[in-house]
Amino acid sequence: MSDRKVVSTPGAPGAIGPYNQAIVAGGFVHCSGQVALDPESMTVIDGDVAAQTERVMKNLAAVLEAAGSGFEKAVRCTIFLKSMDDFGAVNEVYGRWFEGMEPPARACVEVARLPKDVLVEIDCLALA
Repeated sequence: MSDRKVVSTPGAPGAIGPYNQAIVAGGFVHCSGQVALDPESMTVIDGDVAAQTERVMKNLAAVLEAAGSGFEKAVRCTIFLKSMDDFGAVNEVYGRWFEGMEPPARACVEVARLPKDVLVEIDCLALA
């Protein structure tokens, strides 16, 4: 498929399973969910849900940049939380990444468990 491009950057954690960091297709960047892994050590960062959310957003930003896009082109994000009690803290950090621009559509759900037992995972769909 010539209209499908794999995105890979050392600025975000490499895939820990059979997937890619993102795929550009149909004019969109389809980013896989990012968790709070340090891209160099591939270990979960220390800290609370706010610190984990900051790392997640940095990882997503790196993937979007590698795809030639950015948060200003985001059209939809999904936030997966280990606990909905963390909604406020995650929302505060997440919101800072969209200051001065129109934020994308979004869903936020609580889930039973996330990879590596992290507290938050976020995926993103953006214009290429």
